[in-house]
Amino acid sequence: MARPPDSTDALEPTLVELRCRSRVLSLAQPAVMGVLNVTPDSFSDGGLHADLVGALAAARRMVAEGAGIIDVGGESTRPGSLPPPLEEELRRVVPVVRAIAAELDVLISVDTSRAEVIAAALAAGAHLINDVRALQAPGALEAAAAGGAAVCVMHMQGDPATMQLAPRYGDVVEEVADWLAARVAACRAAGIASDAIVVDPGFGFGKNAAHQLALFAALEKFTRLGCPLLVGVSRKSMVGQLTGRPVADRLAGSVALAALAAERGAAILRAHDVAATVDAVRIGAALRRRGEAG
Repeated sequence: MARPPDSTDALEPTLVELRCRSRVLSLAQPAVMGVLNVTPDSFSDGGLHADLVGALAAARRMVAEGAGIIDVGGESTRPGSLPPPLEEELRRVVPVVRAIAAELDVLISVDTSRAEVIAAALAAGAHLINDVRALQAPGALEAAAAGGAAVCVMHMQGDPATMQLAPRYGDVVEEVADWLAARVAACRAAGIASDAIVVDPGFGFGKNAAHQLALFAALEKFTRLGCPLLVGVSRKSMVGQLTGRPVADRLAGSVALAALAAERGAAILRAHDVAATVDAVRIGAALRRRGEAG
């Protein structure tokens, strides 16, 4: 069967810079994206940063530990979750983005799917929209493009409420790669520049253990989509399945996967434990450079 024209085999090599509105993030060395959930119910850090003072303190700490991006999220997307009311998401996210932008010299990402939150977050100083629904919600793609945002499009089968009930694929690597290629094309068609798009295979989002291992083993394929690759496995079910450990005890497994992801070409590693992940990424990236040098 013929492959679609946006097949990964036809796209250019990964870019080494990410344009985030007025900023440019060098990806010559992989960047760590610190997770800052301002929710009461996220799977790992729900409730820890639910007030502005605590959220800003956490952002300061992550920047000091080496985070190049702070990812602010006002909606829990753990398996089985439902989105909060729009006004509640805005209340959680916008003041935190505004406070970080006023104080810290760091790129700010917002983990949202709603056009209204995208527009408000960009107005408050955000640079990147990190969307688990890949800008498919009404008006989301248009809001990101109008605001000149960098974007990260992630693959998810289903939605958070149902995604882990019975995920099924024929060939998970080919299906996820081709779906992401189509979303990259949609972003470009909407006016988002090629050097402002990131892709994420979506570990933990509509994939079982076998699917996640297959995707991780094939990370190099996703680096050929022509966009920087983001990998987010920190404290997720994949680590628990491989180690048997609960969420609170997944640091070692998470940083091991971060090092392996960097060695396989990931450009951005999304992580709860920034300092340890920065070290792991440096090791993985050094091994990759040594391999490329022959």
